[in-house]
Order: sequence, then structure tokens, then C-alpha cells
Amino acid sequence: MEIQLPRGFYVAGLHCGMKGNPTREDLTLMKCGAPAVAAGVYTQNRVRAAPVEFCARRTPSNQIQAVVVNSGCANACTGDQGDRDTEQMARWTAQACGVAHDSVLVMSTGIIGELLPMEKLQAGIPATAEHLATDNAALVAAARGILTTDTVHKIAGHTLTLGNQTISITGIAKGSGMIGPNMATMLGLVMTDASLTPEDAQRLLGDVTTETFNCVSVDGHTSTNDTVLLLASGKASPQPLAGDELEEFRKGLFAVCEQLAKAIADDGEGATHLITVDVVGCASRQDAFEIAKAVANSPLVKTAIAGHDPNWGRIVSAAGYSGVQFAPAEVSLLLNETLLYEGGQPVSFNAVKVSESMRDQRDTQIVLKFRSGDQQCRFWTCDLTNEYVHINADYHT
Repeated sequence: MEIQLPRGFYVAGLHCGMKGNPTREDLTLMKCGAPAVAAGVYTQNRVRAAPVEFCARRTPSNQIQAVVVNSGCANACTGDQGDRDTEQMARWTAQACGVAHDSVLVMSTGIIGELLPMEKLQAGIPATAEHLATDNAALVAAARGILTTDTVHKIAGHTLTLGNQTISITGIAKGSGMIGPNMATMLGLVMTDASLTPEDAQRLLGDVTTETFNCVSVDGHTSTNDTVLLLASGKASPQPLAGDELEEFRKGLFAVCEQLAKAIADDGEGATHLITVDVVGCASRQDAFEIAKAVANSPLVKTAIAGHDPNWGRIVSAAGYSGVQFAPAEVSLLLNETLLYEGGQPVSFNAVKVSESMRDQRDTQIVLKFRSGDQQCRFWTCDLTNEYVHINADYHT
């Protein structure tokens, strides 16, 4: 089933020369027919790219009408020139889309420390604007235009009915390397025709990001450019959602962001396994998060999964250095639903069968159970393979 754009939005993706491969889109535009509510969450890296600072100053807002995204160049660590180039991208986009200059947001992704090829953007932005449309082909092209080392484009959609309103939520995202919690090397653009206040949009996006995009890791490296934007056209209803209806919308937003976060982990550079880490029974969600993150970021855990090795010691020891206090005798560990460790020691299990379960399916599930409380966290990562090293060794050179 094709995923549709929410009402009020137009998108396009085109190759404008940012990348050497002419078959790959490298510029994406989104336009809203009228001023939309916009919210954003951004990298927690102290080194932030020019477009991140630009968007952070403009959100939350109820006056956004266009977003421009380039891939191939991050426009990060580029000084005052990077700031000026971001402003110029916004001006060109405003002119091409027929909207106010201060109603444009900008995102960039790619190599750090290089200036944007502005002559290519000056020609590419109006050319891309000519292709703005609402059909599935335009959505796919827009999703492709934000990719870097990704192997697949990432689109997610959700529809919900609230009273007599049918609300659509559609998102696109990119990311497969330099991915770490606290907004990792990823971009996300989520659109909805729901009516929201800027304050509610910002709060909901922040809450949902905590449990989705901030719970995904490929290599634990937090980038300079990470941005997720939420735009609401309000075309589904004249009045902003409130109360139970707002909570139902939050669930739909969560579903879209969760699907995109999983897709990012699943497309990790060189990955052969998507790993889901569930930590349950902790005293606080933060404790569960810290344990899950430690396990997900462990290169020894990730390489064990790549080699189909049910090495429970690597998983348990990663939990042990997470900084969370717990009694080892009160921990149990399951890998692909097989109990490996309980009560402070390993249990008898068929290592060959567990290894085969890892070899024969892309999804791997790690479950750590504690007896400290009722809080939990789910975290997604991928395995670490030789291909990851090759991709990142050759990325710039």
C-alpha cells in the first residue's frame, strides 16, 4: 500500500549535482500551501552545523511553509560562510516556492568541513520546485534526496480517525552511519494534516523522540547535523487537538517515528542484523536507558551478533559498566527468546541452536530482566561488520 502525503503538503526530490552519481537525488523540497505549525529537535553535540542553529532559532513556529534539504555536504564547521550559505538557501527556496523568507527551514547532511556548492544549489532549488507534487513518486524522490550512505529510502505513514476527522501522519528519514543517541546522524521530516499548537507540537515531538530517535544507535557517534522536524498543516480540522484526541495523535506520531528509527538501525552501514535491546524491571526509565545504550553501543556485543555467537558474557558485562547500580544475582538474559543467564551465572542452553537462530534471521532480540522496579526501555542497533570499516575508511578519501 502506497503511503500518501497529508493534506496541504507538496514534496519533490531531484539530482542537482551535489553527488557525483546523476541517478541519485541530492536535493529535497517540501512546501505547505499555507503557514504551518513547526517543531524541531536537534543534535546535542556541542558542535552544531549552520542549518541546525538556523532551524533551532525558527522553531517552534506557526509560520513555516517550506523546508529545503541537501545531501552530500553537511555545511558543518564552516564558520560565518556556512551561516551565510544557509541563509541564502532559505532565500532561494522562498523565492522558488513563493513564500516568505522567514517561513523556510534548512537541513543539510554529508561531509563535515566543506562549503556548500552554492552555484549548484542556486540552479537546483528552483528546478526541484518545479517538480513539487503530492503523489507517491514525489514522496519517494523526496525521501531519496536526503540520503547519504543509506542503502534504502525510509518512509513511514499512519492514519487515525478522531471523531469525524481523518488524520494522516507521514515521515521520511535518513541515517545509516554516525548514529548515536541524543539525536544521531540522521535527518527526519514528519508531516501531518492535524491541527496543533506550536507548544503541543514541540512537546509531543520531544516526548516521542526520547523513546524513538534517541533510542537508536549504529556506532554511538553523535553528529553535528541531526534534526527532526514536525510540520502540521491543520487541514484536517479548524481547531487544535486537545485532551484525549491529542493523546491519540501522540500515539500515531510515535508509531511513525518508531518505524523510522528502526529503519535507520536496520540500514546501519554494513549491517547484517537489526538488534532490539529490551531492558525491563528497572527502578527508573533512565536506568533502563543507560543499560540498553551500553549494550547497544558495545563493539564486542555487536561483533558477537555479526558472528552469530551467543556470547552472554559480553552482554552482561556491558550492562555492568553502564553506571547503573544493580545486583548481578537479580539479572536474567534472553537472546532470541532463549534464557542464557540467570541468578548470577549461565544456564544450560543449546549454543548451536541459538547461533542458528541468529544466523537464519536478520532480527536479533536481547532481553535483560531486572528486579529493581517496573521501568523499561527499548533500544535499536545493528551488528558491526567488516563492511562498516570499509565504508567509513573510504568515506572521505
